[in-house]
Amino acid sequence: MDHTAALLEQTELFGETVRDADWSAPVPTCPGWTVTQLFRHLGRGHRWAAQIITDRVDRMLDPREVRDGKPPSDIEGAIEWLHAGARAVIDAVAGAGPETPVWTFLGPRPAAWWIRRRLHEATVHRADAALALNAPYELEPEVAADGVSEWLDLVAARATGETSPLEPGVTLHLHATEDLGPTGEWMIHGDPDGVRWEHGHGKGTAAARGRASDLLLTLVRRRTAAEAGVRLFGEEKVWADWLSRTPY
Repeated sequence: MDHTAALLEQTELFGETVRDADWSAPVPTCPGWTVTQLFRHLGRGHRWAAQIITDRVDRMLDPREVRDGKPPSDIEGAIEWLHAGARAVIDAVAGAGPETPVWTFLGPRPAAWWIRRRLHEATVHRADAALALNAPYELEPEVAADGVSEWLDLVAARATGETSPLEPGVTLHLHATEDLGPTGEWMIHGDPDGVRWEHGHGKGTAAARGRASDLLLTLVRRRTAAEAGVRLFGEEKVWADWLSRTPY
């Protein structure tokens, strides 16, 4: 899929979701935050990633060091600031070269890694805004499925034997109900050193089945399986342990 186009689209949709909202409204899925704080977090995060790439930063960049990290006070100016942040990520990757290694919180990765990361930061935080404002939320199955895969990549990269969300020998199967071919199924395996996953069909110790967007929101704990209409099978403790050990 085209991560660049999707990043621009999801950022724009986030802006439209909050444009006419009460920006002082709380965001229950991000405890302690208001819509204003959620907006600033996403917009500054885009610029944070762009600055890491353009400045060849080799450490965790302090958000206070992000250039132009605060949006204008007027709504239209703030929305344009948000959109410009997404474009800044894309321009930074183009300037550095998509395959150029850059700093990430997982270690060096190709610069284009940040486009995908910021895309799915936007998809999830758009859901946060929609849930807070009782606004509609739809996500194309292909984008949602890619979000599931990207999230599993993050989980697998961080997991160790001591922090693994799955015990060795335990498997979790995810199945999107849309016709997505191999990219709509995931087999996740617990190993002594952490977790690994691949696309494919199989019988897991536990399984979850639902629309790709509902699977994504359930995995990142924005909705419960019951709220999202995701059906669970097998050992419920496996699913509960996975969620408790994989905070977003």
